[in-house]
Amino acid sequence: MKRLSGVLLILALLGGLPLTAWAKSLSGLDLRPAPLAKPAGTAAPAPPRYSAPTLPAQLSICGVPVPLERPMVAEHLERELIIVVHDPAQVIMWLKRAGRYFPYIESRLRAAGMPQDLKYLAVAESSLIHYIRSPAGAVGPWQFLASTGRAHGLRIDRWYDDRRNIVFATKAALSYLKNLRQEFGSWPLAMAAYNCGERRLAREIKEQGTRDYFDLALPRETQRYIYRILAAKLVLGDPKSYGYDLPPSARWKPMPGESVTLKLKRPMHLSAVAQAAHTSYRHLLELNPELRQRHLPRGRVTIAVPPGQSQGLAARLKKNGPLPGPDSETYVVRRGDSLSAIARRHGVTLEELKDANELEGVSIIMPGQRLMIPEK
Repeated sequence: MKRLSGVLLILALLGGLPLTAWAKSLSGLDLRPAPLAKPAGTAAPAPPRYSAPTLPAQLSICGVPVPLERPMVAEHLERELIIVVHDPAQVIMWLKRAGRYFPYIESRLRAAGMPQDLKYLAVAESSLIHYIRSPAGAVGPWQFLASTGRAHGLRIDRWYDDRRNIVFATKAALSYLKNLRQEFGSWPLAMAAYNCGERRLAREIKEQGTRDYFDLALPRETQRYIYRILAAKLVLGDPKSYGYDLPPSARWKPMPGESVTLKLKRPMHLSAVAQAAHTSYRHLLELNPELRQRHLPRGRVTIAVPPGQSQGLAARLKKNGPLPGPDSETYVVRRGDSLSAIARRHGVTLEELKDANELEGVSIIMPGQRLMIPEK
């Protein structure tokens, strides 16, 4: 600008203009740089792909207010909500599975007079996957260890694992949670005890001098537990607010079935039952995920079959005749054996071998011990 004004001054003096006239001519000039022209066809900048979801102004869990005014509480919830919202495959699968399993869980919660928010505990535990197994040996949608499951009425043996059945496991889970609520006095503490165990929670409450879950320092997994449940509640309770739009028609429907009780004189192959029930072997397994063998055991047996097939099933079974029963196989442990080596030798997985023998976690086997080899 200095160079341009100097040139104008020289021209003004050469032309005989007074300095006042030169100043007026200079003041009328727009000396700002011209804006750069946008190339033709340039698109507007895209909106950001990722953003932090907004926390609600108020929130509760099983009727207990969540103290979001505490920065630490708000930060913990925000963390879990961000993780959930930005995992679209998981959220979509949650929504689909919820269509199948939530109606039953909700009906059981209503019948028991328990808060509906407890259904989100199953989401946090297993993502509503009925066959899932944790490294510690917890199984099913409510993630029961074998000892805890048996203590609440679940059958877990060679033939059955009721932890994988949504009906049986839900009954046991609600019974367990109700007991924990009575023991600790609040639903957040009951859910925390469900995760880390009654003894650990009682010890922490006594040592820290508080019964407020949001003030307790707990094991890392349990520390995040209620916040994961809250994140599931927020997203599944109002998915559109978090960018998900899955209409009810796109969600999986409950799998219809009806129960039938059979009296079997010997083990019966599931293919024979499926044939008599006018369904497939695979469909029968989907209706009865608790079954661990290809055969039903001898004695009184209750299973689920497709609607309309329970009537006359026993008569059709007698007419068709059972397929051959299972061949039992046992293995005597030798010195130097390991569970993984025995499993490989017999063509089964380590988890199947542990399940068949009711072993959990890191199990020690001894020479001379007899192990049952599950069917392939």
